[in-house]
Formats: sequence, structure tokens, C-alpha cells
Amino acid sequence: MTSTVELDEARLGDFVQRFLTDLGAAYHAVTVVVGDRLGLYRALAEAGPATAVGLAAAAGCDERYTQEWLNAQAASGYCEYDPETGHYHLTPEQTACLADENSPAFLAAGMFVAASLFKDEERLAEAIRTGAGVGWGEHHHDLYVGVERFFRPGYVANLVSSWIPALEGVEEKLNAGVTIADIGCGHGASTILLTRAYPNSTVIGFDNHGPSIDAARAAAGEAGVADRVRFEVASAQDYPGVGYDLVCIFDALHDMGDPVGAARHIRSSLTDDGTWLLVEPMAGSTVTANLNPVGRLFYSVSTLVCTPSARSQPGGWALGAQATEDQLRSVTAQGGFTRFRRAVDTPVNRIIEVRP
Repeated sequence: MTSTVELDEARLGDFVQRFLTDLGAAYHAVTVVVGDRLGLYRALAEAGPATAVGLAAAAGCDERYTQEWLNAQAASGYCEYDPETGHYHLTPEQTACLADENSPAFLAAGMFVAASLFKDEERLAEAIRTGAGVGWGEHHHDLYVGVERFFRPGYVANLVSSWIPALEGVEEKLNAGVTIADIGCGHGASTILLTRAYPNSTVIGFDNHGPSIDAARAAAGEAGVADRVRFEVASAQDYPGVGYDLVCIFDALHDMGDPVGAARHIRSSLTDDGTWLLVEPMAGSTVTANLNPVGRLFYSVSTLVCTPSARSQPGGWALGAQATEDQLRSVTAQGGFTRFRRAVDTPVNRIIEVRP
């Protein structure tokens, strides 16, 4: 198509610069995955200022590739370079985000999610063309690994210290000992955290993706809590049991084809004074309110993961990762709940208390 519209050269230049910046970021994302997978960030953090020769030896990698990788990191601001000595190093902040998996600011694993979506691109394009769904279990394995490792630091930093205490009377119940259901638990990061924090309570993780349940059981064994937590394959609409005092859904309701069915089942499984802890991505009430870096992230992943997941399930819903507060409130009300309260926020999440 040839346009006859006269272009504004300044605006064109601005957009070209934006595109080149994004293109460089997309290429660089692969170097982050490679660096994490090969332990290059960790080796650089441990070695301190190092040349490519020193880092290659420390990480067990080829020297020439390591030199090019380091230059890519320096050009992207993912490490620092001293031209006088030829040494590279990570700042404390870069270390927290790229090399320390126990840091609440660890971010590198998010690039595994991006990598998985490039691997799934042909299937996703076909789904968008036809309107078909792509189930969670149909994605590349890197998606599951990336999601667990990317979200876990946020759960570690907030779940026990901030989110649970923000719920009315819940922390006292968990300390005394109740039954908790973690729905859509994935690889079990949140479930294991709850098990460790509240040893008097019984915690059960449910997910409809069998391989994730297998991974969660293995993670519980590594964490030394396999005797105190249980994982089962089940969906939000049919998980077994009643008498739960707390049901949790972390960043998963909007992925469901039948969120109202999930809400109804949660209501039927809760005690009369139980609580549903609903954690959803941060979003405003309009598209315009979400035209920002957080909205960009969530609209993109919603196009490629969340909406295809919902479209692959019965129910006919596709809330998307930027579901509004009114939409979420409506889902819970249709499920039989009468109380809906924003308990606390993070920059990327809304933490909502839902009660009968």
C-alpha cells in the first residue's frame, strides 16, 4: 500500500526512534535469557569487575561469545563497563534484578516469558486470525518456568508481609490453623510460601495443568514441606472440598473462560465467614488510563497468553489482563459474593478481598 498522505518528518523520526529502541530491546531480551540460563549474570556478580576472559572462565563459556555478550549488556545498561581497565561489573541494583533470584526485585526470568511467546508466534497468529483459543498447556515450556520465577519474588516480598495482613481477620485464622485452597497454583510458589508461613494451617494447591502440578510437588520436596502441602489437578470450577477459610487466586481469574463459574464454586467451597483473596494485574477503568508501561506489558501478554487461554475454555468469557474493577466486582457478585474491597496495591497488582 502506497500512502499519499504527507508525513510529519519530526513525528516520523520520533516513531522510528521508538521502533529501533523496541527492536533493540527485543534482540537484547534473548541475551538476557541466555545470560540467565548460562549463569553469566551470577558469575559476574560473584567475580566483581572482570574482563571477558575472566568471566568466560568463571562461567565456563567461550571467551569470544562472552565478549560480545558483555558488550550487549553494557550497551543496554545491564552492566557497567570501564574503558580504562576493560572490566565489566554489575551495580548492586543490576545484581538484585539480574543475578539474585532471592531478591524481591529479581526480573530476569520475565524474559523467559517473552522468549516462549516468540516460540509460539505462529500458533498465536493463527488463533488471532480464527478466534480459536490456545490453552495454557499448549505453550512452550519456558512460559511456565518464566511465570513461576518472575512472579515468585513479588509473592515473597508481599504475600505474608502485606497482602494477608491487609485482609480482615485472616492472619489470625491462618496462624491458628485453617484450610487454604490456592487455585491456579502453577508451580506452587505461592502455595509453598503459605505452607511455610502458617504451619498450623492445611494448604492445598490446585491447577488444571498436570505438568505444573508435577513441578509443584517437586518444588515442595526441595523446600522441605512435601509432608505439609498437597497438590492436585483440578480447575477453579471443580476443585474438591468444602469448608475452606481462605481461597486464593493469584493473577489467574482473567485467564479463565468461566470466571463466574469459578466464583460460584469458590463461594460454595468457602465457610460462611471465609475470604477469597483475589490478586489481579493493576489496571485502570478505561483504555486511556492503561496507556502506560504497565498497561503495555499487560495488554501484550493478554493478547498472547491470557485471552487465548480463556478462549480455549468453555464459558465464553475473556476478561483480559486489564479487567476493570467493575468487571471483577460483577464476576464476584454473580458468583454469590456481596463484599468486594481493594485491600492493598502494588505497582503491578490489585489485591482484593472478596467475602460472602
